[in-house]
Amino acid sequence: MSVTLDHVTRLIDGVPAIRDVSLTLERGTLSVLLGPTLSGKTSIMRLLAGLDKPTSGRVLVDAKDVTGVDVRKRSVAMVYQQFINYPSLTVYENIASPLRVQRKPRLEIEKRVQEAARLLKLEPYLDRTPLQLSGGQQQRTAIARALVKGADLVLLDEPLANLDYKLREELRTELPRIFEASGAIFVYATTEPTEALLLGGRTVCMWEGEVLQAGDTSKVYRHPDTLRVAQVFSDPPLNIVGIEKKNGSVQYAGGVQAPASGLYAGLGDGAYRVGFRAHQLELASGAAGRHAFHATVTVTEITGSESFVHLSRDASNWVAVLHGVHEFPPGHVLDAALDPNNLFVFDAAGRLVASPGAM
Repeated sequence: MSVTLDHVTRLIDGVPAIRDVSLTLERGTLSVLLGPTLSGKTSIMRLLAGLDKPTSGRVLVDAKDVTGVDVRKRSVAMVYQQFINYPSLTVYENIASPLRVQRKPRLEIEKRVQEAARLLKLEPYLDRTPLQLSGGQQQRTAIARALVKGADLVLLDEPLANLDYKLREELRTELPRIFEASGAIFVYATTEPTEALLLGGRTVCMWEGEVLQAGDTSKVYRHPDTLRVAQVFSDPPLNIVGIEKKNGSVQYAGGVQAPASGLYAGLGDGAYRVGFRAHQLELASGAAGRHAFHATVTVTEITGSESFVHLSRDASNWVAVLHGVHEFPPGHVLDAALDPNNLFVFDAAGRLVASPGAM
């Protein structure tokens, strides 16, 4: 089975929510819709489900036009970020409910509910009601109900957003196994780049209703086609600085000049924008081949395993990540360094012109 959006646009009150989107999703694949709020992720899911009809373009299932076909006539299941379960029913009955609607035989219902419960580690809780469950158990119940339906297309719209950190981490590690075991087409929406990387599969980067880039998750992360894609796929936010290359040297905004080595060596003379993620900014001095800067600490965020150091330099705000606990008082001046072999270079139009071979 395959599902295709063919040059789909959707207007809401005359404003484009989706702009000329074309995507094809194949059976047994996971596609992550990655983008900030209002980038169009939920709008795409509603079009795929048949809850909305596109203003223009077509929705195809196995090359058959199903544009406008009601959701009840499609093989689709959807899980939202809110816990949507029947509060008066047990976990068993919640999971079994779509099978009862389909009038499946009792023995088949029993088998499929037990399989889903085992897959999502819900077997000890089948006799409980949702109010007797933790948030993570409630969300697993909602996912189990979607899986047991046997839908060809399963849509998950930020399903972990309302869970606490520990529960999110637990389900993030379980979901790829669940996806693989199901064999359906999965589409997973998130605002978090880290979640896309953990889930793997294919990532579709979105911005203001447009698909910026789609492909293997690791490839999109390592080789963003544009500055905007790199920004969408970076958390903490992408660090950016302007440069000008001229006569074998590069001049950074703020006055630092350095030899045009590394990725800069192959650039023609002119103005560029350089992007680098938090782990690409080194807080050290004197390393051979590095381009050095002085930067002022504005705040340090300590998570326990990592410290995020926010820096101000000239008119730019940067962030670096260090392993372990590091405390720097605001106003403290640090030496920062960039490896010219380990950054992204974009032209004046924001197109990628140089990137590291591996990250």
